[in-house]
Amino acid sequence: MDMNLQENYINLEEAAVYLGIKPATLRSWIKDPDNEVPAHKVGRMWKFKRSEIDEWINSGKSAIV
Repeated sequence: MDMNLQENYINLEEAAVYLGIKPATLRSWIKDPDNEVPAHKVGRMWKFKRSEIDEWINSGKSAIV
């Protein structure tokens, strides 16, 4: 299977490193109902796609946080 067609999810800690922030900061952003962080709850864990994080940043919505 082409790896470009399948994107793996990263966990909260990996997403925080990707964004250059602390995991606690990312958790607080997720809990904020006015925030639109592209996070997916899988069981008790939060998962993220790098492409969705990139889209969120490029859209300017991350500047509102």
